[in-house]
Amino acid sequence: MSENVTRETVGNLKISEDVLATIAQFAAQEVEGVAAVTTENKNFSGLLAKAAKQHPVHIELNGDIATVELFLDLYQGASIPDVSLAVQNGVKSAIQNMTGITVSKVDIVVQGIAQPADAAPQS
Repeated sequence: MSENVTRETVGNLKISEDVLATIAQFAAQEVEGVAAVTTENKNFSGLLAKAAKQHPVHIELNGDIATVELFLDLYQGASIPDVSLAVQNGVKSAIQNMTGITVSKVDIVVQGIAQPADAAPQS
């Protein structure tokens, strides 16, 4: 038995790029091996050159198609290709399922490597 569902449009729905960025950030943080979602500027000269662009997630929205760029720190010992692929799949799935917006690509920039908090410091 199939039920017919009719969707009637009564207005417009707009989703902020900030909302998409928040969804992407939370999805990335759920992936094992991700230490942090970071800003793109890790060095002092980059910090001065791009002070206004201090966001860990960049979203470019073209109609109903989004591209995402994330800046990550991964834990020491994590497989960069495996973690990156898991983040790409998780972010794409989260945005598409929650908003209905198609994600054409998710770019990952690994900014650094972090030592797990429970690991003993090396001398």
